[in-house]
Amino acid sequence: MHQSYISVSYILYQAKNPPFNSNLPSSAPVILFFVNFRSEIYLNPFRKNLSMKKNETKPVLVIHGGAGTILKKSMTPEKEKAYRAVLNESLKKGYSILSKGGTAKDAVEAAIRVMEDSPLFNAGKGAVFTHDGKNEMDAAIMDGSNLMAGAVAGVSTIKNPVTAARAVMEKSEHVLMVGKGAEQFCEKNKIKTEKASYFFDQVRWDQLQSIKGTEKTQMDHSDKIEKIKKKTDSKFGTVGAVALDKSGNLAAATSTGGMTNKKFGRVGDCPIIGAGTYANNKTCAVSATGHGEFFIRAVVAYDVSSLMEYKGLKVKKAAEKVVMKKLVKLGGEGGLIALDAKGNIAMPFNSEGMYRGYIKSDKIAHVMIYKEN
Repeated sequence: MHQSYISVSYILYQAKNPPFNSNLPSSAPVILFFVNFRSEIYLNPFRKNLSMKKNETKPVLVIHGGAGTILKKSMTPEKEKAYRAVLNESLKKGYSILSKGGTAKDAVEAAIRVMEDSPLFNAGKGAVFTHDGKNEMDAAIMDGSNLMAGAVAGVSTIKNPVTAARAVMEKSEHVLMVGKGAEQFCEKNKIKTEKASYFFDQVRWDQLQSIKGTEKTQMDHSDKIEKIKKKTDSKFGTVGAVALDKSGNLAAATSTGGMTNKKFGRVGDCPIIGAGTYANNKTCAVSATGHGEFFIRAVVAYDVSSLMEYKGLKVKKAAEKVVMKKLVKLGGEGGLIALDAKGNIAMPFNSEGMYRGYIKSDKIAHVMIYKEN
């Protein structure tokens, strides 16, 4: 479509010295017309779309499936392929939402649900067993655009705890709900539940039996031989996701089944906002994985954000400082994923490995497990 515009302006003034030959007296009013012709080509809706795309942020999604003693020598090709497949599916699922203009909140929830539905990861269906032979799961989600957050802890019947956490954020005035109360809230809001049999996994059950007579707690993803010898395990069973959407908003979410053989309603860092999960558009979105007690004491997720906000550090440097220096000094092991509002990624870990991956605007899913890849 071609449209033209003619704007006409005039100046009315008293001509004491006419600028052109005229028989008019010097006191006669003269009206001067200035005509401005402007032509503009509109290619709607194409032109409008170009303008919109110019202002859009390129979306990014980063995920993790836990950190710990993850050694290639202990991984069969079949098992490694299975892990990579789920991580790849998680990335594709979450990014499909972002690429269509969906929110960062929707993307992190969808990505985590994929991992919660897999028995390979210690979250949802793959949750480990407590000392009493039950599953107790925790999850959290945070919206970086408004600092709203929601979390659940110690739930046993919720199929996808991350969805329960989002319901707490969006359908209640609270941030954290626990145990039976959280489950009642979920039932009221029609969050899907499952019977205990859904969460039963023989591998997880055997992990419990191997240490049940001890005072040890056990985490996931470790060298099986060392686990049997020492009756301990050092994979930190947590899944997480951080995302940046086309509107420039950040979100973070984390979900876990906790520790094998844990007692007395123990809750780790995952559902604690600022410890295992945090998001702020001004700085970054963070999801952590590690020995929860250390991450709570170090307020790890918020510390990364604070270093960016108050010291001006870049996301990569801030994340590495917290994981590789502050946590190590405390004796804490694990890692985190972080993403800033410009799409910059950080994935530091001080353990042998961390299930992790990311996907950007090229839509290529990058999945890594060990230190080298």
